[in-house]
Amino acid sequence: MYKALTALLFVVTLLTGCSGMRLVDSQVNSFAPASVPAGSRYRFERLPSQQANPAQDRLEHMAEQALAQVGLTRDDQAARYSVQVSATQRAQQLVLDRPALGWNLGWMFGNGGISVGNGMLFPRLDARTSYWREVGLIVRERASQAVVFESRAVHEGPWSDSDAILSAMLDAALQGLPNPPAGERRVNIEIPR
Repeated sequence: MYKALTALLFVVTLLTGCSGMRLVDSQVNSFAPASVPAGSRYRFERLPSQQANPAQDRLEHMAEQALAQVGLTRDDQAARYSVQVSATQRAQQLVLDRPALGWNLGWMFGNGGISVGNGMLFPRLDARTSYWREVGLIVRERASQAVVFESRAVHEGPWSDSDAILSAMLDAALQGLPNPPAGERRVNIEIPR
């Protein structure tokens, strides 16, 4: 009975850990030398290096959704502002600094993951991948080409689903528009698992 209850408790713990929300914590730094009023119209502008990048369309679609949440409207014909959006991503394998429990048969918890075993019987389970991402937004007044808003958000975490993470980071980068707080700050955005 004790073993069955322990197994049931373990399964319930795993299932509840896999549901719900996850936190995307970004370090954000924004600058707003001029105000961008809600209801303003914009269009996207691309650098030459972004012209042939197939991921740029997806990134701009995510940025369009984030900009709509802060009251800006995309209008390619009658735009007062132009928006440049960029993203940089890289993955890095990290070796975990703690051993698994038991002789390659135990469970190891921590750092956002669960592993079974470690060593010869289960090779490569002593490492995990960390994803570093940065998004940037620059808003210019088209008539003068003056930058009226600039923001960058950086996040590092274990999740490989870039679209969900980048969308949350764009929301974080735009938080506080048109008058974001000065200086670097941490912005937490919750997203579904």
